Amino acid sequence: MNSGPKPTVESYERLAADLRGQTVLTVDYFVLMAGDEGTTPDEWDYGAWHEPTMGIELTMDPGFTYSATWNHTFGHYGLELYRAPISDFVINIGNPGGSARVTVTDHPSWASILASPIESCHILWSDQELGPGIPIPEAVHLRTATGQAWIVAGRSADYPPNGRFHLCTDDVLAAFDAETATQIGLKA
Repeated sequence: MNSGPKPTVESYERLAADLRGQTVLTVDYFVLMAGDEGTTPDEWDYGAWHEPTMGIELTMDPGFTYSATWNHTFGHYGLELYRAPISDFVINIGNPGGSARVTVTDHPSWASILASPIESCHILWSDQELGPGIPIPEAVHLRTATGQAWIVAGRSADYPPNGRFHLCTDDVLAAFDAETATQIGLKA
């Protein structure tokens, strides 16, 4: 994982606020590849939640690209949002053993979010501070008039998934309803 520009709490809050009024046009997941030759994308669709392990790229109207990925800028793994393509942060895209780009724009879970501009975008900060008084960003919550999504630094606690999750890991999840977000451990 490349480090890229380091956000601060203040710059991160401003970046999230900048999403308000924009409309998501396309959504791409960056899923680890496995299998004998390292070319098969891992399973990522678990119904009420998705696990695009390395991150999510959102292309917006008016043409900006935002990437959500895990990183450790705030002292421990957290969900970090950048106004840049994911290739600035995730290496080995499309190569065996790397990450596969999976376009999910037409997936039913994203349909309601793509239907209208973002009305609110909030960073959900962890109650735990790891380090010198710096909170960890667990997730970003996007809400439109027609839908919502939580993009989360976390993963299923077990495989196959059994409904338990770990937050602030080097993985990315997406959830689409408050019940699932609460089950993951977020304050929805």
